[in-house]
Amino acid sequence: MGQTLFVGGLSWNTDDASLRRAFARFGEITEATVVVERDSGRSRGFGFVGFVDDASAQAALREMNGATLDGRSMRLNLASPAGGDGPPRPPRGRPEPGGARPGGERFGGGRPDHG
Repeated sequence: MGQTLFVGGLSWNTDDASLRRAFARFGEITEATVVVERDSGRSRGFGFVGFVDDASAQAALREMNGATLDGRSMRLNLASPAGGDGPPRPPRGRPEPGGARPGGERFGGGRPDHG
């Protein structure tokens, strides 16, 4: 099945090739991508490494979390699926007076209604 790891704390000098080399010893990699800013092409300091099998990803997660690459300590987590089985996000749109979102949804914070 395979899993993808989120890799945070990357050096601005880390690129796709050096990220792939750092994780290659754990097994077959399906992707090694450093995320860059669209306009400048500069690294955003994080990336993703995908593995063919779960055991390789788990081994990399155990051994590389906190390890140093290009002078920076990496933080690793299992990546959430793109499309979203992650935590729910708040509704979009501007709040209406009284703390309701368009469509009557309530949002957290603020004072309780007294009425």
